[in-house]
Amino acid sequence: MRRAPSKPSGPYAPPPPERELTVVSADGSRIHTELHGPEDAPAVVLAHGWVCSTAFWAPVLRALSADHRVILYDQRGHGRSPAPGPGGYSPHALADDLVAVLEATIPPGRRAVLAGHSMGAMTLIAAADRPMLRERAAAAVLCSTGASRLMERSRVVPLRSPRARARVHRLLLGSRAPLGPVTPLAKRLVRYVAMGPGTDPATVDVAARILHACPRVVRAGWGRVLADLELDARVGQLAVPTAVIVGTADRLTPPEHAHALAAALPHCTGLTELPGLGHMTPLEDPEAVTGVIRGLVEEYGTARETDLTTSQEPHPTSQESHPTSQESHPTSQESQPTSQESPAVAAKEQTA
Repeated sequence: MRRAPSKPSGPYAPPPPERELTVVSADGSRIHTELHGPEDAPAVVLAHGWVCSTAFWAPVLRALSADHRVILYDQRGHGRSPAPGPGGYSPHALADDLVAVLEATIPPGRRAVLAGHSMGAMTLIAAADRPMLRERAAAAVLCSTGASRLMERSRVVPLRSPRARARVHRLLLGSRAPLGPVTPLAKRLVRYVAMGPGTDPATVDVAARILHACPRVVRAGWGRVLADLELDARVGQLAVPTAVIVGTADRLTPPEHAHALAAALPHCTGLTELPGLGHMTPLEDPEAVTGVIRGLVEEYGTARETDLTTSQEPHPTSQESHPTSQESHPTSQESQPTSQESPAVAAKEQTA
């Protein structure tokens, strides 16, 4: 059963979308998609992580939507996207959904900066070999993520033996146990598992309510996928300029994942380590994440296709302690289906 989350307020309240779509993926899965901001502004696509929803991006969305066309969607089974059938849980399916969203919302000849958090960043990596990503992506941001060995490297359960640690983490991720209501104990667990020790109570509360709203069958289905994730071969195929972000106190995907990604990416623009932050970096420090996105838009968002082909040569990796903050690059999206829109655009469309 899907638990309806209470509506957050203030900076955590998502603004109403300018337009909503239901995008149909390759296997028929229906993906709830939202478009925010001016349609002729630079485009940014946001992909959330495991057991989250579009609500997770609210602070980043608020910061970007005044001068960017922001597209975000609920991963299958999360938020307003229905759960898939038993065979619908895989990295391949995540990549299919992203491709369908890009085809439906980014017109040919235009490009967007893609930002993914946790499983959303894994989605970008899984789609690295897809022609649609190469055609429609100007750059990418990988927040708080990894490509493989998630169970062995996780530090949620502090066991010395990597094998024992992996076994316990695998059991936890695949569990269908109900999370129950958001109690003070539940919030303490969320802070320990997913956030930095200094995270303010309001942010912890919002994160807990988002996480608890995910159906337990969906949580377990994607948890099993993450337990066996192996995307190392795809990292080298993510040829667009890519920034990596990690919190130094991340227990779920510790910084060693970020360092491995930065070393393996063909064109890593920089590794930003956020001191004291946990796994939920876009919620814990939306200004830092927004700054990295804006920097990529400014640097690569206005590039034409030929410019991007040249720019995707391997570059030395740099490490940053603070992101830059800039923006640019126009893209457009019609408010009604046009000849540029894919057949993947849904049978259902709502204008906000």
